[in-house]
Amino acid sequence: MKRFVLKLWLAGLLLIAVAGTPVALRAQVPGIPVGTNKLANQTLPFRGKLKAIDLTAKTITIGERTIQITSETIISKSSQPAMLSDVAEGDMVAGSYKKDADGKLEAVTLRLAPKPQLLPSETKTNKTNIP
Repeated sequence: MKRFVLKLWLAGLLLIAVAGTPVALRAQVPGIPVGTNKLANQTLPFRGKLKAIDLTAKTITIGERTIQITSETIISKSSQPAMLSDVAEGDMVAGSYKKDADGKLEAVTLRLAPKPQLLPSETKTNKTNIP
């Protein structure tokens, strides 16, 4: 009977110790300080019509977001390498970005949509009705 009570008492102490440990301490990943932003290294997608482009500052604006283009940004058009100078205001773009330590949005990838091709039926022709 004494052994059973002793085991029950030890199990209770263990339960109190586990329950009293802070959640952040139990979930801590080695090498990552507690309280850091989990989204810091996560890439997030974006897509939309290019509202503004600043070639000097190397930024693009899509909607309300201003995204910084860096030397590491991979820019492509139709699966081919492209340059920031290949894009113009009003173009459709997509890609991904991440937030840096200062909260700025840095583009990881930038994909430029190809210009839409007009179908022959959509082109304007100079037809005149000659009887």
